[in-house]
Amino acid sequence: MSTIKLNFTVTEFVFLGLSSEPETQLILFVMFLFFYLLTVAGNIIIITIIQIEPRLQTPMYFFLTNLSFLDICYTSTNVPQMLSNMVGRKKTILFSSCAAQMYLSLSFGMIECVLLGVMAYDRYVAICHPLHYTVIMDRNTCVQLAAISWSSSFLSSMVINVLTLRLPYCGPNVLNHFFCDVPFVLKLACTDTSLTELVVFIFSIIIVFIPFLLIVVSYARILLSVLKIRSASGRHKSLSTCASHLTVVALFYGTAIFMYMRPQSKSSRAGGKIIAVFYTVVTPMLNPLIYSLRNQDVKGALRRAIAKQRM
Repeated sequence: MSTIKLNFTVTEFVFLGLSSEPETQLILFVMFLFFYLLTVAGNIIIITIIQIEPRLQTPMYFFLTNLSFLDICYTSTNVPQMLSNMVGRKKTILFSSCAAQMYLSLSFGMIECVLLGVMAYDRYVAICHPLHYTVIMDRNTCVQLAAISWSSSFLSSMVINVLTLRLPYCGPNVLNHFFCDVPFVLKLACTDTSLTELVVFIFSIIIVFIPFLLIVVSYARILLSVLKIRSASGRHKSLSTCASHLTVVALFYGTAIFMYMRPQSKSSRAGGKIIAVFYTVVTPMLNPLIYSLRNQDVKGALRRAIAKQRM
């Protein structure tokens, strides 16, 4: 049985984090702790509302449940470590723990890309083929699409992780980031990383660009279909179901494309950390707010659930 040879002498990494000033770190700790608790609570509420509300037992909300669960996993992979480093004296992580964090955070990021593409396809079928919607997007199809999103991303992340961990890491071990992210870890390798960076770039194109292309094509077809609707109320009703998804896509893909779909040699370290805060902390926190504030079905289900609790 073949084994993967890992080349490293570094046993742990030291995080520089977002700031070295104690006062700033305390402010950031309080702020990110609030963001994290809001993220977990908000997404749990979304999942619970969807599960208990019969009107939300549709493919669209099945995928939204996946997205909410994913956001909890994604932010929980990185934020607790970041919070610990902000208040602790020892801002280190073991090499093995760093490898696990890098694998999970990359996997969850990739899953979100693919899942957003699947959700765009769901909206396309619902609006452009409403009479066949329940047949095309039946329960089995939804489960299969979700399973493909998760499994393909875990496998892709494994390839990138293996290639990254095969490189020698002999020092320095200071990681200019607040969590183990592939582009930042690669900077510490004691050898030429051009080939690995090229593979990461290619996988980024496949996992990020192909779902993004599916989103663009789906919404182009949706727009053409909506323009054929004569009544203004009908056009508004059709587009309103897409507003939340489009907002989430803009937030996540804007930061993901900027971070990963460019040669790493041209990336700004400080800028990269700021962008990473958006896609690991801010976006998972905003997703439940976007879907609860901009989605009439979710708002209605939430009001009914609150009304039942008061009775």
